[in-house]
Amino acid sequence: MSDALITLDNITLSHNGKNVLDDVSFKLHQGEFVTLIGPNGAGKSSLIKILLGVIKQDSGYVTYTGDIRLGYTPQTFTANPYIPISVKDFLTLNQKLDSAFMQQTFDLTGINELLQLPLKNLSGGELQKVLLSRALLNKPNVLILDEPAQNLDVDGQMQLYKLIQDIHKEQNCAVLMVSHDLHRVMKESTQVLCLYHHICCEGLPESILKDDEHLDRILIDLAFQIGAKSIPKQCCGSVYGSSWSQMSFFIPIRI
Repeated sequence: MSDALITLDNITLSHNGKNVLDDVSFKLHQGEFVTLIGPNGAGKSSLIKILLGVIKQDSGYVTYTGDIRLGYTPQTFTANPYIPISVKDFLTLNQKLDSAFMQQTFDLTGINELLQLPLKNLSGGELQKVLLSRALLNKPNVLILDEPAQNLDVDGQMQLYKLIQDIHKEQNCAVLMVSHDLHRVMKESTQVLCLYHHICCEGLPESILKDDEHLDRILIDLAFQIGAKSIPKQCCGSVYGSSWSQMSFFIPIRI
């Protein structure tokens, strides 16, 4: 495998005396699609902020190899309703871009019909496409997506994930996506990282799905980390019909 584009070594972060990240290490290579999963409050967004340089870790190192160009879509974005800016003006704000490349990007993300609309009038799915377009205009070799399908309906999620797949294949960029959607994670990813302040488990999606030890390690670790007083004797398969938020209250495992 080629040299890693981004390497995290023993990253730690605390806030108000509580561990947010504890000894987190992983590598992201060109062309990989890595999904970071975990319940709310696991430290996923904090880890993304460290990667982006928004906040500084307490200890550990982040190493970027070569010419790193980051594209990023935030977990939440709300257009200011008092600023009448069009989608096209938003996309080109403070950027000098080749018109042919812009058109190619707009064709890829399917937003041509949105360009003259006010940004504030977009639906959730339309806004996510626009945010993806803006990230791609940076010609990234690393695309970081923080819960991109949050607040979208099922159809919107399917369309967005299909678009992300297409972008990954066409651009051959590395993708790091934060998600709590286990079904989608297992389908799209080349690598899965389970985070609950530390890396509980990592591996290929199919190996995690098929390996009882992998699954039990994730679920037992999460159960004790969130302070579960008991672990019910339930089949782990039911996890894949549950969201991580539901798992915060019920952690089924194999026994």
